[in-house]
Amino acid sequence: MSASQGNSPEPSSAARRSWSDVGTRLASAAVLVALTVAALYFGGYFFAAVVGAVYAGAYREWETMVSRAPLTPRGMVIIGLVGVSGLLYPVFGLAGLAAAIGVALVVAASMGREDFLWRAAGILLFGLLILSLLLIRNTSTAGILAGVYLGTVVWMTDSAAFFTGRQIGGEKLAPEISPSKTWSGALGGLALGTGAGLIAWVVLTDSPIWIGLALSCAISILGQAGDLTESAIKRHFRIKDSGDLIPGHGGLMDRLDSLTFGVFVVVIVGALHAGFGSVAEGLLYW
Repeated sequence: MSASQGNSPEPSSAARRSWSDVGTRLASAAVLVALTVAALYFGGYFFAAVVGAVYAGAYREWETMVSRAPLTPRGMVIIGLVGVSGLLYPVFGLAGLAAAIGVALVVAASMGREDFLWRAAGILLFGLLILSLLLIRNTSTAGILAGVYLGTVVWMTDSAAFFTGRQIGGEKLAPEISPSKTWSGALGGLALGTGAGLIAWVVLTDSPIWIGLALSCAISILGQAGDLTESAIKRHFRIKDSGDLIPGHGGLMDRLDSLTFGVFVVVIVGALHAGFGSVAEGLLYW
């Protein structure tokens, strides 16, 4: 038997191993999609509670990452305040959410100056994301449609980047930040994310196609930028995954990073077009 024949099983074995986590990833993704759709559909306090709980969980990962230590009682208080801020918004509006986030910042300041800036950045980031998602959903049907559109672009970009990158491979996108990401994955994610977003735009609205194309492309690119940004932060703290809560995906931050900049774009575009009280309408109807 020749040397090449003797080594032939190794690549196929490696290829099988490289796809061994796909089933787990798909199962986890199905659960996440179902929860997201249910939260969007029911809206109100249920949506606020889900969003608050999700980003409280994300801040838990942030706290353990920046402190490099187990959770403390004050860290758990901050987690609770981030979570409850979502539920306070439907009752007291912006003042209620801001009050909870403000108290969380005070608690963070009491934990010492060494990691305060990182703690404050996480509290403010997740607080703004909670507020932004609640503004997008609001109480109208348009909020459901805007959520479906945003989720379609982000998740299709993520999925296409993952599968294209693994299948094609090639030159690394940002090896010093995230060694596993490739240009083929980035371009595949951009193509499918933009295409899927455009289809969703045409189905959900009768607004000009060029607007849907531009928005879908921007959200897809910014989704990947959000992924790289989180990777850079994790590399700064020398961790691979933010957590292990979601089988096959890592932590909540690992799953939500691609959504971050897209959420902000949706709020900015929608608010500039129709005001903060009609973000979803401002995004979809031109």
